[in-house]
Amino acid sequence: MHRIGFIVPQRFQLMSLAALTAFELANMTPEGPCYDIRLLSVHGGPVESSSGMTLQTTAFGETAFDTVIVGSVTEMKIPPFDPALIALVKKTAKASRRVASICSGAFVLAEAGLLNGRRATMHWAHASEFRARFPDVMTEEDRIFINDGPIWTSAGMTAGIDLALALLDNDLGPDVAKRVAKLLVMNQRRLGGQLQHSALLEMTPKSDRIESVLAYIRRNLRNPLTIDELADVANLSPRQFSRAFLAETGQSPAKAVEHLRLEAARFMIEQGRHTINVVAQETGFAGRERMRRAFVRTYGVSADVLRRNARRDIPAEA
Repeated sequence: MHRIGFIVPQRFQLMSLAALTAFELANMTPEGPCYDIRLLSVHGGPVESSSGMTLQTTAFGETAFDTVIVGSVTEMKIPPFDPALIALVKKTAKASRRVASICSGAFVLAEAGLLNGRRATMHWAHASEFRARFPDVMTEEDRIFINDGPIWTSAGMTAGIDLALALLDNDLGPDVAKRVAKLLVMNQRRLGGQLQHSALLEMTPKSDRIESVLAYIRRNLRNPLTIDELADVANLSPRQFSRAFLAETGQSPAKAVEHLRLEAARFMIEQGRHTINVVAQETGFAGRERMRRAFVRTYGVSADVLRRNARRDIPAEA
Protein backbone atom coordinates (compact mmCIF):
# COMPACT_ATOMS: atom_id res chain seq x y z
CA MET A 1 0.00 0.00 0.00
CA HIS A 2 1.44 3.34 -1.09
CA ARG A 3 1.10 5.94 1.67
CA ILE A 4 0.32 9.53 0.66
CA GLY A 5 0.54 12.40 3.11
CA PHE A 6 -1.35 15.45 1.85
CA ILE A 7 -0.32 18.57 3.76
CA VAL A 8 -3.15 21.04 4.30
CA PRO A 9 -1.90 24.59 5.01
CA GLN A 10 -4.02 27.24 6.70
CA ARG A 11 -6.43 28.95 4.24
CA PHE A 12 -5.88 26.15 1.76
CA GLN A 13 -7.42 26.24 -1.71
CA LEU A 14 -10.23 23.70 -2.02
CA MET A 15 -9.38 23.02 -5.65
CA SER A 16 -6.03 21.53 -4.68
CA LEU A 17 -7.88 18.67 -2.98
CA ALA A 18 -9.20 17.58 -6.39
CA ALA A 19 -5.88 15.84 -6.99
CA LEU A 20 -6.77 13.33 -4.28
CA THR A 21 -9.79 12.18 -6.28
CA ALA A 22 -7.43 10.59 -8.81
CA PHE A 23 -5.88 8.42 -6.08
CA GLU A 24 -9.32 7.62 -4.67
CA LEU A 25 -10.49 6.41 -8.08
CA ALA A 26 -7.30 4.38 -8.52
CA ASN A 27 -8.28 2.51 -5.36
CA MET A 28 -11.49 1.48 -7.16
CA THR A 29 -9.71 -0.08 -10.15
CA PRO A 30 -8.94 -3.83 -10.33
CA GLU A 31 -5.40 -2.97 -9.22
CA GLY A 32 -6.69 -1.33 -6.04
CA PRO A 33 -6.75 -0.57 -3.25
CA CYS A 34 -3.39 1.05 -3.93
CA TYR A 35 -3.23 4.18 -1.78
CA ASP A 36 -3.62 5.07 1.87
CA ILE A 37 -4.25 8.84 1.99
CA ARG A 38 -3.76 10.94 5.13
CA LEU A 39 -4.60 14.64 5.50
CA LEU A 40 -1.89 16.31 7.57
CA SER A 41 -1.32 19.62 9.34
CA VAL A 42 1.11 20.89 11.95
CA HIS A 43 -1.17 20.47 14.96
CA GLY A 44 -3.94 18.27 13.56
CA GLY A 45 -7.63 19.01 13.98
CA PRO A 46 -9.75 21.30 11.78
CA VAL A 47 -8.04 23.51 9.19
CA GLU A 48 -10.05 26.28 7.54
CA SER A 49 -9.99 26.78 3.79
CA SER A 50 -9.99 30.16 2.05
CA SER A 51 -13.71 29.72 1.39
CA GLY A 52 -14.52 29.10 5.06
CA MET A 53 -14.95 25.33 4.90
CA THR A 54 -12.99 23.22 7.38
CA LEU A 55 -11.18 19.95 6.92
CA GLN A 56 -10.30 17.51 9.67
CA THR A 57 -6.59 16.66 9.65
CA THR A 58 -4.09 14.52 11.52
CA ALA A 59 -0.95 15.93 13.12
CA PHE A 60 2.43 14.98 11.71
CA GLY A 61 3.67 11.92 13.52
CA GLU A 62 6.38 9.35 13.01
CA THR A 63 4.59 7.70 10.08
CA ALA A 64 6.74 7.53 6.95
CA PHE A 65 5.06 8.36 3.66
CA ASP A 66 5.96 7.23 0.16
CA THR A 67 4.66 10.50 -1.27
CA VAL A 68 4.18 13.87 0.40
CA ILE A 69 2.03 16.46 -1.41
CA VAL A 70 1.79 20.07 -0.25
CA GLY A 71 -1.51 21.77 -1.08
CA SER A 72 -1.95 25.38 -2.12
CA VAL A 73 -3.30 28.52 -0.49
CA THR A 74 -5.50 31.22 -1.99
CA GLU A 75 -3.49 34.40 -1.70
CA MET A 76 -2.35 36.71 -4.49
CA LYS A 77 0.78 37.47 -2.46
CA ILE A 78 2.05 34.40 -0.67
CA PRO A 79 3.00 35.10 2.98
CA PRO A 80 5.84 33.26 4.74
CA PHE A 81 4.60 29.93 6.04
CA ASP A 82 4.64 28.74 9.65
CA PRO A 83 8.26 27.78 10.51
CA ALA A 84 6.90 24.67 12.23
CA LEU A 85 5.31 23.60 8.94
CA ILE A 86 8.55 24.17 7.04
CA ALA A 87 10.53 22.13 9.58
CA LEU A 88 8.05 19.26 9.44
CA VAL A 89 7.99 19.24 5.64
CA LYS A 90 11.78 19.14 5.58
CA LYS A 91 11.83 16.25 8.06
CA THR A 92 9.05 14.31 6.34
CA ALA A 93 10.59 14.78 2.89
CA LYS A 94 13.81 13.07 3.99
CA ALA A 95 11.89 9.89 4.76
CA SER A 96 9.73 9.99 1.60
CA ARG A 97 10.36 8.56 -1.85
CA ARG A 98 9.04 11.69 -3.54
CA VAL A 99 7.65 15.11 -2.68
CA ALA A 100 5.13 17.13 -4.69
CA SER A 101 3.40 20.48 -4.55
CA ILE A 102 0.30 22.00 -6.07
CA CYS A 103 0.46 25.68 -7.05
CA SER A 104 1.73 27.81 -4.14
CA GLY A 105 2.73 24.66 -2.27
CA ALA A 106 6.00 25.17 -4.17
CA PHE A 107 6.71 28.09 -1.81
CA VAL A 108 6.70 25.62 1.09
CA LEU A 109 9.12 23.31 -0.70
CA ALA A 110 11.36 26.25 -1.58
CA GLU A 111 11.37 27.60 1.99
CA ALA A 112 12.35 24.10 3.12
CA GLY A 113 15.31 24.20 0.72
CA LEU A 114 14.01 21.27 -1.33
CA LEU A 115 13.99 23.14 -4.65
CA ASN A 116 17.46 24.71 -4.62
CA GLY A 117 19.11 24.05 -7.98
CA ARG A 118 16.00 22.29 -9.29
CA ARG A 119 13.40 23.10 -11.94
CA ALA A 120 9.98 24.04 -10.61
CA THR A 121 6.66 25.49 -11.68
CA MET A 122 3.58 26.98 -10.06
CA HIS A 123 0.52 29.02 -11.07
CA TRP A 124 1.59 31.72 -13.51
CA ALA A 125 0.17 34.45 -11.23
CA HIS A 126 2.75 33.59 -8.54
CA ALA A 127 5.77 33.04 -10.79
CA SER A 128 7.29 36.53 -10.58
CA GLU A 129 7.06 36.60 -6.78
CA PHE A 130 8.45 33.07 -6.56
CA ARG A 131 11.39 33.88 -8.82
CA ALA A 132 12.24 36.99 -6.77
CA ARG A 133 12.09 35.15 -3.44
CA PHE A 134 13.88 32.00 -4.55
CA PRO A 135 16.54 32.87 -7.15
CA ASP A 136 18.28 29.52 -6.64
CA VAL A 137 15.28 27.70 -8.12
CA MET A 138 15.00 27.32 -11.91
CA THR A 139 11.45 28.62 -12.30
CA GLU A 140 9.53 27.62 -15.43
CA GLU A 141 6.23 29.42 -15.13
CA ASP A 142 4.54 28.16 -18.29
CA ARG A 143 4.52 24.43 -17.43
CA ILE A 144 1.62 22.30 -16.22
CA PHE A 145 3.92 20.25 -14.00
CA ILE A 146 7.61 19.46 -13.71
CA ASN A 147 9.41 16.38 -12.42
CA ASP A 148 12.99 16.96 -11.29
CA GLY A 149 14.37 13.91 -9.54
CA PRO A 150 12.22 13.05 -6.50
CA ILE A 151 10.51 16.47 -6.60
CA TRP A 152 7.31 17.21 -8.52
CA THR A 153 5.77 20.68 -8.77
CA SER A 154 2.62 21.73 -10.59
CA ALA A 155 0.64 24.76 -11.62
CA GLY A 156 -2.53 25.62 -9.80
CA MET A 157 -6.17 24.64 -10.04
CA THR A 158 -6.85 21.73 -12.46
CA ALA A 159 -3.11 21.13 -13.01
CA GLY A 160 -3.11 19.30 -9.67
CA ILE A 161 -5.19 16.58 -11.33
CA ASP A 162 -2.67 16.33 -14.18
CA LEU A 163 0.07 15.96 -11.58
CA ALA A 164 -1.85 13.21 -9.78
CA LEU A 165 -2.36 11.31 -13.05
CA ALA A 166 1.37 11.54 -13.77
CA LEU A 167 2.11 10.13 -10.31
CA LEU A 168 -0.39 7.32 -10.96
CA ASP A 169 1.35 6.60 -14.24
CA ASN A 170 4.64 6.48 -12.37
CA ASP A 171 3.27 4.06 -9.76
CA LEU A 172 0.82 1.84 -11.63
CA GLY A 173 1.50 2.39 -15.33
CA PRO A 174 -0.22 4.29 -18.15
CA ASP A 175 -3.23 1.98 -18.44
CA VAL A 176 -4.40 2.73 -14.90
CA ALA A 177 -3.75 6.45 -15.39
CA LYS A 178 -5.85 6.39 -18.58
CA ARG A 179 -8.72 4.59 -16.86
CA VAL A 180 -8.70 7.09 -14.01
CA ALA A 181 -8.60 9.99 -16.50
CA LYS A 182 -11.71 8.55 -18.17
CA LEU A 183 -13.46 8.27 -14.80
CA LEU A 184 -12.58 11.94 -14.25
CA VAL A 185 -14.21 12.70 -17.64
CA MET A 186 -10.97 14.12 -19.01
CA ASN A 187 -10.84 13.91 -22.79
CA GLN A 188 -7.05 13.94 -22.74
CA ARG A 189 -4.18 13.88 -20.27
CA ARG A 190 -1.99 16.95 -20.28
CA LEU A 191 1.73 16.34 -20.18
CA GLY A 192 3.94 18.43 -17.95
CA GLY A 193 5.38 20.47 -20.79
CA GLN A 194 2.05 21.83 -21.94
CA LEU A 195 1.31 25.51 -21.53
CA GLN A 196 -0.81 26.91 -18.71
CA HIS A 197 -2.34 29.38 -21.18
CA SER A 198 -4.49 28.67 -24.22
CA ALA A 199 -4.24 30.97 -27.23
CA LEU A 200 -7.95 30.45 -27.89
CA LEU A 201 -8.93 31.35 -24.32
CA GLU A 202 -7.04 34.63 -24.63
CA MET A 203 -9.16 35.54 -27.65
CA THR A 204 -12.71 36.22 -26.50
CA PRO A 205 -14.74 37.53 -29.44
CA LYS A 206 -18.05 39.23 -28.74
CA SER A 207 -19.81 38.17 -31.94
CA ASP A 208 -20.77 34.79 -33.36
CA ARG A 209 -19.27 35.99 -36.64
CA ILE A 210 -15.71 36.14 -35.29
CA GLU A 211 -16.26 33.08 -33.10
CA SER A 212 -17.13 31.10 -36.23
CA VAL A 213 -13.92 32.31 -37.89
CA LEU A 214 -11.83 31.07 -34.95
CA ALA A 215 -13.56 27.69 -35.14
CA TYR A 216 -12.89 27.60 -38.89
CA ILE A 217 -9.20 28.36 -38.32
CA ARG A 218 -8.83 25.51 -35.83
CA ARG A 219 -10.50 23.06 -38.23
CA ASN A 220 -8.33 24.10 -41.17
CA LEU A 221 -4.87 24.74 -39.76
CA ARG A 222 -3.27 22.73 -42.57
CA ASN A 223 -4.51 25.27 -45.13
CA PRO A 224 -2.89 28.65 -45.97
CA LEU A 225 -5.83 30.55 -44.38
CA THR A 226 -5.62 33.85 -46.24
CA ILE A 227 -7.36 37.04 -45.16
CA ASP A 228 -9.72 36.76 -48.14
CA GLU A 229 -10.70 33.22 -47.14
CA LEU A 230 -11.37 34.18 -43.51
CA ALA A 231 -13.25 37.31 -44.58
CA ASP A 232 -15.54 35.11 -46.69
CA VAL A 233 -16.27 32.96 -43.63
CA ALA A 234 -17.23 36.11 -41.73
CA ASN A 235 -19.21 37.43 -44.72
CA LEU A 236 -17.25 40.70 -44.60
CA SER A 237 -14.85 42.48 -46.90
CA PRO A 238 -11.16 41.84 -46.08
CA ARG A 239 -10.78 45.35 -44.68
CA GLN A 240 -13.96 45.14 -42.56
CA PHE A 241 -12.96 41.69 -41.34
CA SER A 242 -9.45 42.73 -40.30
CA ARG A 243 -10.81 45.67 -38.30
CA ALA A 244 -13.57 43.62 -36.66
CA PHE A 245 -11.22 40.75 -35.80
CA LEU A 246 -8.65 43.05 -34.21
CA ALA A 247 -11.34 44.92 -32.24
CA GLU A 248 -12.82 41.70 -30.80
CA THR A 249 -9.71 39.61 -30.16
CA GLY A 250 -6.95 42.17 -29.70
CA GLN A 251 -4.90 40.43 -32.38
CA SER A 252 -4.56 40.66 -36.13
CA PRO A 253 -5.92 37.66 -38.08
CA ALA A 254 -2.38 36.68 -39.11
CA LYS A 255 -1.12 36.75 -35.52
CA ALA A 256 -4.11 34.76 -34.28
CA VAL A 257 -3.58 32.11 -36.96
CA GLU A 258 0.08 31.81 -35.98
CA HIS A 259 -0.77 31.49 -32.28
CA LEU A 260 -3.31 28.75 -32.97
CA ARG A 261 -0.85 26.95 -35.26
CA LEU A 262 1.80 27.15 -32.53
CA GLU A 263 -0.55 25.86 -29.85
CA ALA A 264 -1.59 22.89 -32.00
CA ALA A 265 2.02 22.20 -33.01
CA ARG A 266 3.24 22.35 -29.42
CA PHE A 267 0.58 19.87 -28.32
CA MET A 268 1.53 17.43 -31.11
CA ILE A 269 5.24 17.80 -30.35
CA GLU A 270 4.77 17.11 -26.65
CA GLN A 271 2.61 14.06 -27.39
CA GLY A 272 5.60 12.71 -29.33
CA ARG A 273 3.60 10.70 -31.88
CA HIS A 274 4.71 12.56 -35.01
CA THR A 275 7.98 13.77 -36.48
CA ILE A 276 8.73 17.49 -36.46
CA ASN A 277 8.25 17.58 -40.24
CA VAL A 278 4.79 16.01 -39.99
CA VAL A 279 3.82 18.44 -37.21
CA ALA A 280 4.86 21.38 -39.39
CA GLN A 281 2.78 20.05 -42.27
CA GLU A 282 -0.30 19.23 -40.19
CA THR A 283 -0.38 22.64 -38.52
CA GLY A 284 0.11 24.68 -41.68
CA PHE A 285 3.66 25.89 -41.31
CA ALA A 286 5.39 26.10 -44.67
CA GLY A 287 8.23 23.85 -43.65
CA ARG A 288 10.18 22.88 -40.56
CA GLU A 289 12.41 25.97 -40.62
CA ARG A 290 9.49 28.41 -40.57
CA MET A 291 7.98 26.54 -37.62
CA ARG A 292 11.34 26.59 -35.84
CA ARG A 293 11.56 30.39 -36.20
CA ALA A 294 7.99 30.81 -34.93
CA PHE A 295 8.74 28.64 -31.89
CA VAL A 296 11.92 30.53 -31.04
CA ARG A 297 10.16 33.87 -31.47
CA THR A 298 7.23 32.88 -29.23
CA TYR A 299 8.63 30.35 -26.74
CA GLY A 300 12.32 31.19 -26.83
CA VAL A 301 13.29 27.63 -27.81
CA SER A 302 12.96 25.44 -30.89
CA ALA A 303 10.44 22.64 -31.38
CA ASP A 304 13.25 20.08 -30.93
CA VAL A 305 14.13 21.49 -27.50
CA LEU A 306 10.47 21.45 -26.45
CA ARG A 307 10.22 17.80 -27.45
CA ARG A 308 13.27 16.92 -25.38
CA ASN A 309 11.83 18.83 -22.39
CA ALA A 310 8.49 17.03 -22.76
CA ARG A 311 10.23 13.65 -22.75
CA ARG A 312 11.96 14.56 -19.49
CA ASP A 313 8.52 15.06 -17.91
CA ILE A 314 7.02 11.77 -19.08
CA PRO A 315 6.89 9.56 -15.96
CA ALA A 316 9.48 6.81 -15.83
CA GLU A 317 8.44 3.26 -15.18
CA ALA A 318 7.83 2.57 -11.51
